[in-house]
Amino acid sequence: MALYQDAVRARGLPAARVVSWRDVLDGGALFRQGETVRIDSPGEDPEVERLLRGVSDPTRVEGTGRWYERFTAAVETVAAGVAAAGGRLLTTPADLAVLFDKRRCHHALDRAGVPVPASPTSGPGAAPVHGWTDVREVLARPGFRRVFVKLAHGSSASGVLALEAGAGGRVRATTSVERSPSGALHNSLRVRRYEDERVIGAVVDALAPDGLHIERWLPKASQRGRSADLRVVAVAGRATHAVVRTARGPMTNLHLGGARGDLDAAVAAVTAAGGSWERDALAVCERAAAVFPATLCVGVDLLPATGWRGFAVGEVNAFGDLLPGLAGLPGSPAAGLDTYAAQLAAVHAPARQDRHAPRTSHL
Repeated sequence: MALYQDAVRARGLPAARVVSWRDVLDGGALFRQGETVRIDSPGEDPEVERLLRGVSDPTRVEGTGRWYERFTAAVETVAAGVAAAGGRLLTTPADLAVLFDKRRCHHALDRAGVPVPASPTSGPGAAPVHGWTDVREVLARPGFRRVFVKLAHGSSASGVLALEAGAGGRVRATTSVERSPSGALHNSLRVRRYEDERVIGAVVDALAPDGLHIERWLPKASQRGRSADLRVVAVAGRATHAVVRTARGPMTNLHLGGARGDLDAAVAAVTAAGGSWERDALAVCERAAAVFPATLCVGVDLLPATGWRGFAVGEVNAFGDLLPGLAGLPGSPAAGLDTYAAQLAAVHAPARQDRHAPRTSHL
């Protein structure tokens, strides 16, 4: 929020009015006539977490199913309030409902021809995952000996398990989930491995009631001996920012110990492999963003294949723009701008010289 306000001030606009998620959830949020409203993540507030997930400890993993129901209902309330005030919302409840359900999002991308990892849980006709027995059955299928198991409504790698089935029925899980002696699950900033199937099964069984999504674990490209993928931000349908994320393990999230890689080296590797950075990598991200045309900004997790030959989309994130200090891609509409300045430029493009542009509200 502070970075967004910095971008607002730099553009010479009045400070955005902040509407708290607590006010939304308590029914006290009001929107003014003609405001442009940008919805941001409801995280980082223990009381908001309690209201959304029903847990008193914000490190707990469980409760994402309840979170999704309450979050999407709250967004509908916000949309109604903005519409009643004659304002403009920079996303829609329908888009957010899909973006925060990995099963629906995967299906929508697949239907649009966006390359995605194979999944047995994608789309409305897929059978739900009731627990470890169902996951074990998937691991036995051809091509699914290595999979990611994700909370359908999770974010920031919360509850994600990278599973590998080995010889003799052995199984290994790499995850940030920490299981306490009582069986409670907590998010941890340390990635750990479990090789006891009883423990892995207990974790999956505890997560299953919130909804699970399974995807084939695709072999990814590497950079300097580390696994690599990219977060690409798309604003108004255009790929505007990109950062390479690298890690020694399967999870490249920066808050889990991943590190920013070398974007120039990645572009060069794509070219050396006979591909085109613009036509292959960025175009895939823009096709993914086009699935959500009513949402101004999305963050696309782009998975480069081994040798940087081809790309797939792992996820599309509604709140994937927190990349401090990252300047826009050269030649893009956001060249030289950070992710927040790029969004403001897109919103105010028709009134670029108008100091009386509409005031904004930030939720």
